[in-house]
Amino acid sequence: MSSSPTGRFTWRIVDVVVAAVLGIAVGIVFFAWDFVGGAGGNVLKLIFPPLSGLLGGLWLLGGVLGGLIIRKPGAALFVEFVAALATALIGNQWGMSVLISGLLQGLGAELVFAVFLYRVWKLPVAILAGAAAGAFEWVYEIFQWYAGWPTLYKPFYLVFLAISGAILAGLLGWLIQRGLASTGALDRFESGRQTRKLV
Repeated sequence: MSSSPTGRFTWRIVDVVVAAVLGIAVGIVFFAWDFVGGAGGNVLKLIFPPLSGLLGGLWLLGGVLGGLIIRKPGAALFVEFVAALATALIGNQWGMSVLISGLLQGLGAELVFAVFLYRVWKLPVAILAGAAAGAFEWVYEIFQWYAGWPTLYKPFYLVFLAISGAILAGLLGWLIQRGLASTGALDRFESGRQTRKLV
């Protein structure tokens, strides 16, 4: 495989297929989390509404995981959007509005990977990507769902959502990628070969 920038950034058929399958799989996880995270979030809102952001991170997983596995420009955005589309088609409480969330969440993670020129895939970058995905989602939710919140609530929600994204998308996504790579399932990807060399 070419090590030139063009070769590194060119999508292969296997990249597209795996990204799509990964997006669908994560979308199913999103659908299940709609019930658990949604219910838990409602409980946290009774204590202090912004605390619900602490459970939002799992919905940001697709972008981070897609970027870490595929390692191509657009992978984070693609996987997160496909995951959002999958959960919308299965059925969820927010309807097709999750497509906007998917785009923003994926874009947040994508920008972090782009800043590092799609060359650095260490844990701090994954954590930063998860936090950025949370920050991008915060912008949408504050205007779409929580515009009526007191001003004081909004920065707290940003902090909690970013922390959740860092852990439930960033750290968890990094651990999942390494776990998959250790089994040999990602040997057709740089992410799999590189991780297995380090283990």
